[in-house]
Amino acid sequence: MTDTHWGMTPDRSKALMLAKRQLAEFVCDAVNLEGIPFTLPEIQTLLQGVTVGGHRLSDQRIALNQREAWARLFEWVEAGEFELSRDKACALHALAAREDALEWGRFRSGGVLIAGTEYTPPPSDELPRLFEDMLLTAASMPDIYDQAIHIFLTMARCQFFYDVNKRMGRFLMNGHLLANGYPAINLPASRRLEFNELMLAFYPSGDETGMNAFMRSCLDPRIVSIMLEARRN
Repeated sequence: MTDTHWGMTPDRSKALMLAKRQLAEFVCDAVNLEGIPFTLPEIQTLLQGVTVGGHRLSDQRIALNQREAWARLFEWVEAGEFELSRDKACALHALAAREDALEWGRFRSGGVLIAGTEYTPPPSDELPRLFEDMLLTAASMPDIYDQAIHIFLTMARCQFFYDVNKRMGRFLMNGHLLANGYPAINLPASRRLEFNELMLAFYPSGDETGMNAFMRSCLDPRIVSIMLEARRN
């Protein structure tokens, strides 16, 4: 698994260090993409254990759920224990979706719809097979970012859970990148309109081309530059 686009040299310690420094941004953008209007300073305050006024408790819980899921992901990566598996996905969902989804910590047991598109996600009895198919397809791709983005997009399109699917897709995508020594992709809330439009085009077609280019464009070029320093030195 290599980065054939930027040519970064894998460095798990450095990639993990950069992701930890971005934690508040990851959480802030994730909740804003869900329509929860926290500012970055408010998220930084909340992550420091201080309640922020003017926000519903349920919204604060969603933000803190993201922090807990990131913390668990970081622990696994540091210990070399992260893997792309149904068990790990469900364990992360149990944290990220706690009291936010109909069920959390397990694949959905019924049908779901996606707002804004006539595309219908597959029935629940097909999900275990589709998850394994996703892993096999990703493993066949030579580029690490193609693998990671395919995982994110498949998680979103198949809707393995009743809710928190795109967030879960980003957790697995970034866990895969970090575990292999590559920097995580943050999706800025400022690009929500572009993201939503591309996703609505992706759902019925399954064509990953547009979303792959978009997700790659979200990787901060400053982070790429830092990762490339090892190669230059």
